[in-house]
Order: sequence, then C-alpha cells, then structure tokens
Amino acid sequence: MSEPTALAESAAPNSLIYRVPNLLDRIVWTDVFPKSQPVEVELGSGDGSFLARWAEANPCLNYLGVERLIGRLKKLDRKGRRLELKNLRLIRFEASYLLRFLLPKSSVSALHIYFPDPWPKRRHQDKRLVNTAFPQLAEAVLVPGGIVWLRTDSVDYFNQMLEVFAAETARFERVETPESMAAVTTDFERHFNGKGIPTQRAGYRSLRTI
Repeated sequence: MSEPTALAESAAPNSLIYRVPNLLDRIVWTDVFPKSQPVEVELGSGDGSFLARWAEANPCLNYLGVERLIGRLKKLDRKGRRLELKNLRLIRFEASYLLRFLLPKSSVSALHIYFPDPWPKRRHQDKRLVNTAFPQLAEAVLVPGGIVWLRTDSVDYFNQMLEVFAAETARFERVETPESMAAVTTDFERHFNGKGIPTQRAGYRSLRTI
C-alpha cells in the first residue's frame, strides 16, 4: 500500500481543503462539514469537473473529494469557493488508505469512483483501487443501502470491476446509473468520448440492512 499523503502546503483563506488531524483516528463528519446531512465521497476527484457540478445540484447532501495530486485539489478548491459551495470539502490523501482507515464506518451514502488509474500493465494490476478487497471495504463505510458508482474508459478494468462485484452478490446488487448523474461528465470523460471511446458505467447497492 502506498504511503498516505497529507496536505503540507498552506491552504488559501476560506479553503475547502480539510486537514486530517492524525492518521490513527477515523474522521468525524461534524468536524468536516458545517451542516449535518448525508455524505457522499468521490475517491479520486481529478480536477473536480464532476464533483463541483454535482455538489452544486444537490445542496442537501455533503460531498467529500479525495485527491492525491495537490494541483488538482487546489483547482477544485478554487472552483468550489467560486461557486460558494458550503457542502463541499476536500482531502489530499491516498484513496485506498482513506477508505481502509479514515472514513467512518456506516456513514457514507455513496462512493463515486470515476476513471481511476487503470494500471494497464498486468504486473501492476494489483494496484487498482477496485480489486477483490474493495467490496468489503466499501460495505464497511457505506450506510445500509449505500451505493458504489463506477465509471471508466478501460474495458479491461471495467470487466475486472464487474467480476469483483459478481463475486459479492451477498453484499451488493447491481443498479443502473441515473440519467441525471450520467449527464454530469468529467473532463476525462469528455476527452475520451470525443475520441470515440465510450464510458463504461456500473452501480452497486449495498444489501446490508443494519
């Protein structure tokens, strides 16, 4: 597992970037967001072209964007502040570490994972975020009935995603991506679609009831 990355640079005034107090305790949502409401998390937010628009369209939900690259995080921070989004916060961290150790148990309404690094070389595929361990980790942080939303341009990675969740039918059921959500595209997505590469999408709802 990669070493966790925390934000070291000074944040801008009124920044949406949240500093994780330590690497041992799980996040407390009331410390992150000014208003208590359901939380959705995007693991790997990129430049935030999806998350900013989706947070703006859904003010009754809180959104946490997770991104390792500081340049992308600062771009999303500027975008969120420009839109005056009170329901958006950002963390600079490795997505896999945050999922495993820092997200509160049974507290996330949805996980969004869009165009994650496909690690196309076979010897690197164990580095993929959505692997055989992922469904159990996702189930642990999702509320009962919470959903994992997936998008990728990689057919190979998408097939792996389908296989991973096909082996977890006791934990998850497949659901269709709502048209309203699918219509909010990322910059990566528009780039790939413009080159004739279609988006592969899937959603999986947790079957846990308590």
